[in-house]
Amino acid sequence: MIALAPLPRGPVRRVAFLGTPALAVPVLEALVNDGVEVAHVVTRADKRRGRGPELSPSPVMECARRVGLPVGHTVDELLDLHRHVPIDLGVVVAYGALIKPNVLREIPMVNIHVSLLPRWRGAAPVERALLAGDSETGVCIMQVEEGLDTGGVLASARMTIDQHTTADDIRARLIADGTVLLLRQLRDGLSVPVPQVGEPSHAAKIEPGELRIDWSRDAASISRLIRLGGAWTTHRGRRLKIHAADVRPSSSEQGSLDRGAILAVDGHVEVGTSDGFLVLRSVQAEGKNRMDAGAWANGAQLRPDEVLGDG
Repeated sequence: MIALAPLPRGPVRRVAFLGTPALAVPVLEALVNDGVEVAHVVTRADKRRGRGPELSPSPVMECARRVGLPVGHTVDELLDLHRHVPIDLGVVVAYGALIKPNVLREIPMVNIHVSLLPRWRGAAPVERALLAGDSETGVCIMQVEEGLDTGGVLASARMTIDQHTTADDIRARLIADGTVLLLRQLRDGLSVPVPQVGEPSHAAKIEPGELRIDWSRDAASISRLIRLGGAWTTHRGRRLKIHAADVRPSSSEQGSLDRGAILAVDGHVEVGTSDGFLVLRSVQAEGKNRMDAGAWANGAQLRPDEVLGDG
């Protein structure tokens, strides 16, 4: 372990901000609006965001330019700045890379991490909490150290995950709560970091193949995957995204459907799972716009023997 730069005592007035995606933008805006001096912003390099060859700046880069903050792509830039006019603290929000030890030796840093550490350290804490069926999650203000999300926790807040909560809901709530915690820490002085306690788990990045729906799984598991965003299946050999669906348990009176079998009745579209049904609410056929599932079923003229996941 390296010797970390000590956290500042008393109110924090001059910070550097390290972040990249849209998730981090509200935090940067809140710092500026609260009167915190943001001496420099560091974000990841421009990259392609569509099918064209053009490179696009990150959302944090766009925000920094909009509000007139100096911004660059290299963390080492902070060292030169810090040696001329000291930076009290680095604030990290979804930066997308580990901070190098030589920087942490000179500039203390904290991170807004959207899980209750040590559960779900890593790149996809919101997604893994939802997929695992966790009943609650939270946000931590943690000290950045050499390890991946291993630093002591300065402050935290919790939220409940219910059967309708989406990944977008969780992110929005936790970033809002984390921003409140961060601003309070900066105004009142940083708390003493408390070492993480408990069994750690790793939140690996979601791979594209994980988003394909397996209709042989239980309805609740498939519902959680759909609430992640981007879940898909196939219909007549073409991709069909499922944007929203409700779980309906099976009963002896209702009968059952084979796994993946489709039943469209009175504008409702039901699909069989291992233990019940999913009632599809919103879908998107390949090359089409998102639409109500009933409207999709009418347009597709579903046959009685059709199944989803057919190719």
